[in-house]
Amino acid sequence: MRRRRRRRKKRWLKWGFFMFLVGASSFVFLIGASFILGPPSLERAENTIYYSSDQEVIGEEYGSEKRYWVDLDEIDDKLEKAIVWTEDQHFYDHLGFDFKRLAGAIVKDIQTMSLKEGASTITQQYARNLFLSHEKTWKRKLYEAFYTIRLEMYYDKDELLEGYLNTIYYGHGAYGIEAASKYYFNKSAKDLSWAEATLLAGIPKGPSIYSPFHDLENAKQRQAFILENLLENDVIDQATYDAAINEKLNFSDDRMIVKNSIAPYFQDIVVEELKSLLDLNMEEIRSGGYKVYTTLETDQQLALQTASESVLNNGEIQVGAVAMDPDTGGITALVGGQNYEASSFNRAVQAKRMPGSSFKPFLYYAALENGMTAATTMMSKPTTFALENGQSYQPSNFNNYYANAPITMAQAVALSDNIFAVKTNLYVTPERFARIAKEKFAIESPLEPVASLALGTEVVSVKEMVTGYSIIANGGKKVNSHVIEKVTDSQGNVIYQYEEPKEEAGGFPFFSKKETNQLLKPALTYILTDMMKGMFDQELNGYMSVTGASIADQLTHDYAGKSGTTESDSWMVGFSPELVAGVWIGYDDNRSIEKVSEEHFSKEIWANFMEKAHESIPVTESKPPENIIEVPIDLNTGLLATDECGEAYTMPFIKGTQPSQYCTSHLEEINEENSEELKEITEDDPFLEDWWDWLWFGDNSTVTE
Repeated sequence: MRRRRRRRKKRWLKWGFFMFLVGASSFVFLIGASFILGPPSLERAENTIYYSSDQEVIGEEYGSEKRYWVDLDEIDDKLEKAIVWTEDQHFYDHLGFDFKRLAGAIVKDIQTMSLKEGASTITQQYARNLFLSHEKTWKRKLYEAFYTIRLEMYYDKDELLEGYLNTIYYGHGAYGIEAASKYYFNKSAKDLSWAEATLLAGIPKGPSIYSPFHDLENAKQRQAFILENLLENDVIDQATYDAAINEKLNFSDDRMIVKNSIAPYFQDIVVEELKSLLDLNMEEIRSGGYKVYTTLETDQQLALQTASESVLNNGEIQVGAVAMDPDTGGITALVGGQNYEASSFNRAVQAKRMPGSSFKPFLYYAALENGMTAATTMMSKPTTFALENGQSYQPSNFNNYYANAPITMAQAVALSDNIFAVKTNLYVTPERFARIAKEKFAIESPLEPVASLALGTEVVSVKEMVTGYSIIANGGKKVNSHVIEKVTDSQGNVIYQYEEPKEEAGGFPFFSKKETNQLLKPALTYILTDMMKGMFDQELNGYMSVTGASIADQLTHDYAGKSGTTESDSWMVGFSPELVAGVWIGYDDNRSIEKVSEEHFSKEIWANFMEKAHESIPVTESKPPENIIEVPIDLNTGLLATDECGEAYTMPFIKGTQPSQYCTSHLEEINEENSEELKEITEDDPFLEDWWDWLWFGDNSTVTE
């Protein structure tokens, strides 16, 4: 009997020794493997945050898991104490495992043949949050132990606590203490009271049970338990306990983790640009933890939104508006509609509408490049154009007003004379005009080279128009419109930085032509800008008022611009040297704008915005190029003005292109046969008219008036 007992005892000792060797070997293996594998990555999905140009948060992207990452020193100390004393009192003393609690949990698990009893330390929970699922299996617990060892081996306690607080789940899609603080109390984790901190500390044990939005009574009981534990361990005193237990909690009414964002239409195009720049999909953007620094100027955005809201009194009519820095191409403000929640369709970028006369500046630059000047005159009267395809085209002026006399290009721009514009287009040729609009003014939409292109009958976006005007505003330099300046990853590394376009040489060294950013000739651009200022200058009033007369009295700065109107569209695009803005007004279903007041909405919004924006913008004056000369011109003839001339207006010219003849006191007596001496292009003389048409188009195109 004794021998049997001895054998049995030896057997148990052998098994015990064997199990000890297995355990020790496993432990040594885990330690060795942990050392060899090195520190585990602590990267975790985070919200992508968008910043304005002054680094103010304007919005963010998040998936089903709303996450923020905040440093430990940005988390209230009260919350840290509440969490540690509730979840893991010996956190700063153990090496990842609380063996006393662990032994008790193992005994209970064995007794119940389950894995229900938990004794996980903060480090173990953090390992689970980072790398594992929450299924209760022995395999998962072994992996958890492995990752716990690695975390404790390579990271200090504050790093582990920071990671834990930023990844633990608080219910309602909120991951991390900052997201939870915003969701439950609409405040940051650095501003919590003891009552708020202890209530939040109790939620991770069972968010579906202890969330105050699920069961307030359970949440309060859990809070009381945590406060009593802190009091018993002398973490807080009796007065703090009493104040916390009796504090009335002010829960967030909105229950929003993400605050209402600024400029939602703007953020949409930020997302599209980010997708293109980094080749990301939407989910990668939402959970990538990127910090995206944009070109948005918050003050300008609010000014544009306010201007739109204060002017529009019709819930159906829509608006699309863009503001841009002409030197950088950065979009500083954008409105894509009246109500983003009602319609996210971005009318500033996605909508393509006819720009009307606001397209004319591109034409007049082409005319200047082809030898015309601000003083070139043509007849303004009803005209029918017989086109090469055998069809006729008969444009008309606004309300059928005409000068019925020659007018200068400068006055044609200010009054938006359509007859002058179509004649100019036929002179330049529609093909050349369309090519210049695309190559020099960055118009990307298809343009049909037809006579009516002069009147903006092809469809374009507000963004395209503002980009084209920015090229004029900056003196003719290339503009790359964009909304993103810089992107950093979740670790703060810069992964994208916008760079201004550089001039490059291409081709073979001896035959290469340098690709310059100077798209327009500076002198011609200066002349065009000066003519575009005329829409606000009532000295150019003629057979009708200048097109900007209705807002001219509101403007306190020197602006250039052009308005445009079609049956269903109203445009105003204009600029100072520092800022370009374009506004479109119309209906989504293309119905006609019938109310006169609605036709003026675009100008009013534009004027209100530009004046407000320029309150904080240092204004500079554009200096004329050295080859520019300014001379007074008689508006009736386009010749040099004298004291005897009726209406004189100072116009800029490239030296040598200004008129050489003066108007005379008997000017009105000069008949059509002497029109060549006036150096004006007029269709009153059929011979001159036919010769001009033949020169440019052959004998298939004629003009009749």
